[in-house]
Amino acid sequence: MLTIAVKAARRAGNLIHRAADNLDHLTVTKKSHSDYVSEVDRTAEQAIITTLLDAYPSHAILAEESGAQGNSEYVWIIDPLDGTTNFLHGFQQYAVSIALLHNNVLTQAVIYDPTKNDLFTASRGRGAYLNDHRLRVSKRTELSDCLIGTGFPYTNFEHMDAYMGILRDMMKKTSGLRRPGSAALDLAYTAAGRYDGFFETGLKPWDIAAGCLLITEAGGLVGDLQGNGSYLQSGHICAGNPKIFSQMLQIIAPHLTDKLKTVK
Repeated sequence: MLTIAVKAARRAGNLIHRAADNLDHLTVTKKSHSDYVSEVDRTAEQAIITTLLDAYPSHAILAEESGAQGNSEYVWIIDPLDGTTNFLHGFQQYAVSIALLHNNVLTQAVIYDPTKNDLFTASRGRGAYLNDHRLRVSKRTELSDCLIGTGFPYTNFEHMDAYMGILRDMMKKTSGLRRPGSAALDLAYTAAGRYDGFFETGLKPWDIAAGCLLITEAGGLVGDLQGNGSYLQSGHICAGNPKIFSQMLQIIAPHLTDKLKTVK
């Protein structure tokens, strides 16, 4: 199944890479405030779905642009272009993200960066890889030495005050924060040890599913903002190596509102 997912991701990546040379000619639609979809998102998504369903016609799909399709114990979770705003501005930080849920358990993950030809993959129980190299989360033990990834709220500002409090305290307690604009790649970088941890609020399953499996297979921990397992449902996420994960949760805890504690 991983081989087919890689095939699908590379097909989408090739479409995205070619389109990057003709950004001025793309048709772009605004879905909501600061949330855009281009014809490339839709074309790439269809290429992924076609590839997956040709191989597994009975499987179900949960995709960012086309929504849910089918009913099966196997569900492919797809973000054809995570970081669309970056892509539309020629800022080369975006990726294809594909994950497989089997009976609500993440079992396969692919994140493909077409600008760098970086292929992040994971299979449950078999480890995580960047191209042919085994991934491990970082070994740092003190939050003060750590580089932490995050994503700013950009369409839903319901949790803005709580997020700003967390951001302020993370700034004070870490070596630095980064916000490049693709949650999928942020999570892949956490799995690769480039970041020591990551947190964000208000994400969707297709933003994080593949990256979460990468991190756990690389020896890291993933949870919601309380450290529990509801991150795919709530969209609120904290991840990192085991030592840093717990320290991040301590920073986050004083800022949690009732809504941030509640699974939507």
